[in-house]
Amino acid sequence: MTISLSLVEARATGDSSADASGSPAVVEMPAEELQRWFVQRGEPSWRAHQLRRHLFQRGTTDYAAMTDLPLALRQQLQQQLPLFATTLVQHRSAPDGTHKLVLRLRDGHLIECVLIQEQDRATACISTQVGCGMGCVFCASGLAGVVRNLTAAEMVEQLLRLRACARRGRLTHIVVMGMGEPLANLQQLLEALRIACDPRQGLGISQRHVTISTVGLPARIRQLADSGHHYHLAVSLHAPNDSLRNRIVPTNRKIGIAAILSAADYFFQRTGRQVTYEYVLLGGLNDTAACARELSQLLAGRKAHVNLIPWNDVPGLPYLRPDSRAIERMIRTLRQAGISVKVRKRKGAQIDAACGQLRRQLISTPPSPGSPTVSPALPDFPQPIDPQGDIIPVTPSALRPLSSMPPVAPQSEPSDPLTDAAAATAR
Repeated sequence: MTISLSLVEARATGDSSADASGSPAVVEMPAEELQRWFVQRGEPSWRAHQLRRHLFQRGTTDYAAMTDLPLALRQQLQQQLPLFATTLVQHRSAPDGTHKLVLRLRDGHLIECVLIQEQDRATACISTQVGCGMGCVFCASGLAGVVRNLTAAEMVEQLLRLRACARRGRLTHIVVMGMGEPLANLQQLLEALRIACDPRQGLGISQRHVTISTVGLPARIRQLADSGHHYHLAVSLHAPNDSLRNRIVPTNRKIGIAAILSAADYFFQRTGRQVTYEYVLLGGLNDTAACARELSQLLAGRKAHVNLIPWNDVPGLPYLRPDSRAIERMIRTLRQAGISVKVRKRKGAQIDAACGQLRRQLISTPPSPGSPTVSPALPDFPQPIDPQGDIIPVTPSALRPLSSMPPVAPQSEPSDPLTDAAAATAR
């Protein structure tokens, strides 16, 4: 279901979003700056603590509901100090409790975030970049490349907006698996997570309930391991050898699986936290019996868990969902090697919840008369950094056009009974 903009804004943000005037938003302001704002207007500095407690801890996203603030001050805040810096462009919800938001940033770019709900869990999947420069051939997020990194405030705002959609009004987990390569924006990400995990002035989410995904940047994995935090690491592997991974994840040509696994081993040694390996199953490409055997040999003896993610169809990409026999064979082969493995549940398929899908639709669809326009800027690809620095974004010239990709032969096997196992956040 797609909820109208006006309804969602009224429910989730109370018209307290930044406008074209460029006024700073509360979510963008450090505590000290917010204190100065109040003092300059003749209010006590502790008003800043009141306001931040409402926004970050109580989940209040409408000034009218902050009744412990004087009415005149609430009216002044409504006029001068928006709570949020982004504008909600679209909100889709699915019967399984999944919500997907498309947000417009101050500079006009679009990002996505997703809320995935189960019985007692509310997991926020957030983006770290506008687009992505890693070039994974199956991912909608990177089809137009990377534009820029998100700020810590823009990441925190995704969490606040998703929390407003949660059934119980709170988030329990965070997965950093949305648009972008999280470790390419590690400094801003760590600041956003600091706020998210702060029990006194933030959202109070446990560090142990945070998972950071990466395509595999060895130096940044080691930096994360040395940071002293208790976050989990998920490596988007997708292939058991360099030859195949070079085709699926082009940045692998400059890094290689061996270096990624070495860094992941270091992460485990430093943190004691089991590393998860994400593996998107592309029918007929990386789901063969040979791939299953090779993957089991690659990970054997490691404290590892494998998440198998059957491919979520993306219009314009020439890949197929794996059939049930290929999935079962992959599971059986890995388990026989003593490797923990699960098939990721399918969530939000009705609302294009997979990474980058909805944003891509909005950018590519001409706006109707009178509707807000979406003006995506041309990707500004950063300069590659040497392999030790790991930031090796893929420029458009490095991406193979769809017409040059080898066709995948249709499968003749029976239809897949595990169609509920693909991920809403497949990267």
